[in-house]
Amino acid sequence: MIGFLRGKITYRDDPYVYIDVNGVGYKVLATREVITAGSDPEKTLQVFTYTHVKEDTLELFGFLHAEDLKLFEKFISISGIGPKTAVQIFSTGSRNDIIDAIISGNVSFFTAVPRLGKKNAQKIILELKSKFTKGGDELAAIEDSSIHDEVIAALRSMGFGLPEIHAVLHTLPEGSTEAKLKAALKKLAQ
Repeated sequence: MIGFLRGKITYRDDPYVYIDVNGVGYKVLATREVITAGSDPEKTLQVFTYTHVKEDTLELFGFLHAEDLKLFEKFISISGIGPKTAVQIFSTGSRNDIIDAIISGNVSFFTAVPRLGKKNAQKIILELKSKFTKGGDELAAIEDSSIHDEVIAALRSMGFGLPEIHAVLHTLPEGSTEAKLKAALKKLAQ
C-alpha cells in the first residue's frame, strides 16, 4: 500500500493529477484541495494516498492532509459509499464543513454530491455522527481506534455518559490506553 507521495504535479486531467516522484509518474484521483495546491508546477507536494484494489483496478486517491484521508476511510467503511463518491464529498466543502454537516444532520450538503442520494446521505450522518463532537468553536474528530474504544468502554463501566466522555476524549494526549484513561479521569474529575 502506498501511504503518501512527495513530488510535483506534472499533469492535470481533473479530477486526476499525475505526480512525478523521482521520475515515476503516479496517477492519483485527487481532491479539489490537492489540485489547487498543485497548480504551481515548481511546488513539491506531499499527498496522502489511499490505495484501492479491485479485481481489475488499482487506483490511488489523494489528500493534502492525513485527517482528510482518515475521514475518507470512514466514508468508504459505510455500505453503499464507494471511494469515487467519497472523494467527491471533499469537493462540496472542507473537512470542517463536512464534519459540521455530519454533526448538524445536514442531508442537503451530502445530496449535492453526484451519485449520492438522500438514503446514503442519511446513512452517512447516522453512522458517523457519534464519531464527532462539537466543542466550543472547534470541531474535533474522535479517533476511531481500538485504544479509544477501550478508553470509552472503561469510562462507561465507571458510570460516565457518552457526552461527558466525548467532551474530553479529543483532548487526550497520544499514548497507551492506560495513559489516556488516567488523563481522561483527571479531566472528568475537574
